[in-house]
Amino acid sequence: MSRSKVSFSRQLHFFSPDVKTWATVRYRCGLSNTIQDVLHQRPGWIEVKDDCEWDFNWCDVGWLRENFDHSYLEEHVRICHFRNNYELTRKNLMVKNLKRYRKTLEREAGRLEAAKCDFFPRTFELPNEYHLFVEEFKRSQGSTWIMKPVARSQGKGIFLFRKLKDIMDWKKVARQITVEMNTFVDGTRSDDQREENQVESYVAQRYIENPYLISGRKFDLRVYVLVTSYTPLKAWLYRDGFARFSSTRFSLSSIDDQYVHLTNVAVQKTAPDYDPEKDCKWQLQQLRRYLTAKHGRETVERLFQDIDNIFVRSLLSVQKVIINDKHCFELYGYDILLDQDLKPWLIEVNASPSLTASSQEDYEMKSCLLEDTLHVVDMEGRLTGKEKQVGGFDLMWNDGPVYREIIHFENLGSTSLTANTHLGCNNDRQKQLRYLLKPFPGQKRA
Repeated sequence: MSRSKVSFSRQLHFFSPDVKTWATVRYRCGLSNTIQDVLHQRPGWIEVKDDCEWDFNWCDVGWLRENFDHSYLEEHVRICHFRNNYELTRKNLMVKNLKRYRKTLEREAGRLEAAKCDFFPRTFELPNEYHLFVEEFKRSQGSTWIMKPVARSQGKGIFLFRKLKDIMDWKKVARQITVEMNTFVDGTRSDDQREENQVESYVAQRYIENPYLISGRKFDLRVYVLVTSYTPLKAWLYRDGFARFSSTRFSLSSIDDQYVHLTNVAVQKTAPDYDPEKDCKWQLQQLRRYLTAKHGRETVERLFQDIDNIFVRSLLSVQKVIINDKHCFELYGYDILLDQDLKPWLIEVNASPSLTASSQEDYEMKSCLLEDTLHVVDMEGRLTGKEKQVGGFDLMWNDGPVYREIIHFENLGSTSLTANTHLGCNNDRQKQLRYLLKPFPGQKRA
């Protein structure tokens, strides 16, 4: 494919410290949900058509893969995905990179350090690792496994099983579907598609049979991590997020009931008894208060430290394989499951977490999340680069762990360092932003 003639001219679209002038940011948006509203309402930003020059692009992954390698980007341009983000967000590659990273840690730092990566269930890629999976399956007779297509989302194609026969049935159906999809109208197939055993890749994963339950229902956590650079690694953790609940009480006696086992909103909202007014979410602050009341502050603080560890280790596992580009940033949606022992498990990482709101509260949370994402990306050039908090985002990693100082007044003002993360804590974003950011053009500081 020939190189695109798309050019992105800086002109006078940004704040210049030398001339003290402001002008507009031209943005392109390929989505029509909350992000479109946030971009539209941002002072000084104007939307441009697809064939116009732009400074900021919130695109889908498909657009990125078609256009990124064939476009020339000026220094200031920003785009919302890294070129090969799938290294972390495809289920099979995520596990592959985590396994490799764990082996490296064990070799270089010992088993104790490597054990800090034991936060993902036993996983095999099918059909490539089918024989390895069968060996493990036979060693754990009676266990429940879950099958997931590696590149689909919203709970599509997922099912639970306890018998190898179910896998054989799946392989037959999957192979037939693949053959039909690869057959042209004239009944022929291309040479690349003639492989008779070609089947969509899945992962087979040990199902967490003892999830932590609230009111008898299973839930998982959706947490947001913003990466603005992989070299060096710079990652921000958002204080808000939510717990997604199933609509039906948990039971292992009904492994075919997706409303019991899948917490995806796309699945739950199709349940017969789904009530859109009640929604099926808790804000993370509510969940943290509930857990603290039930298990105590110290236990819950250790739990959230373990969750922080998942974010950092997973990002480090792909740091050397992600193609870093100064034009790129990524807002990841992490899905975390808690078991009854309060151990957190990484389920998957999403490169395009849903920005569609399921309620007014959900809309407000996602709007704030996206506004703060734009604050961190800082197209207007209002930050110094030394900030540890921007809105609801806390700087978690900056080529190493980021700490904050705590003063212990009860011990004569002694101090100690702790991780600069506040997941599920009070989000004082509005107060913090008033003091942090310079006013937009035409605005007065509050």
